Amino acid sequence: MSITLLGSRLAEPGTEFVYRGESSDCAGCPYRQQCLNLEEGVRYEVSEVREGGQVLDCAVHDEGVVAVDVEPAPVTANVPSKGAYAGSKGKLAGPCPHTECPSHEYCEPAGADFDEEYQIREILGDPPHDYCALNRDLTLVEFEPGEE
Repeated sequence: MSITLLGSRLAEPGTEFVYRGESSDCAGCPYRQQCLNLEEGVRYEVSEVREGGQVLDCAVHDEGVVAVDVEPAPVTANVPSKGAYAGSKGKLAGPCPHTECPSHEYCEPAGADFDEEYQIREILGDPPHDYCALNRDLTLVEFEPGEE
């Protein structure tokens, strides 16, 4: 678990986000050490909002930031079905231009990269689409949370 600062509008237990790193607006901020302390590209979940913490001014978040506890979160994704089982490694099938597809958010999930392999934690079953416009045979899985 890590303590970080997060926009007060996002600071709710269960909120998930992918840490994208430093913004150009962070230059000169006195809270940089407490805020820019997560691993870039990792998906996190807010586990707790720190009690009694004050709202601090922030150039990125219009309503300021507050202290929260976060943990790396699993990523739900579609992977090629062949060889996909709990405990195996899986990769995303590749980019997909069909943004209207109900599976698009799982074929291009936030927090996973196309060129990386991920440990499959669990097989969730069939993807939400009826057919794949790219003719891919896919399975919906949950990747293990990223490393801090």
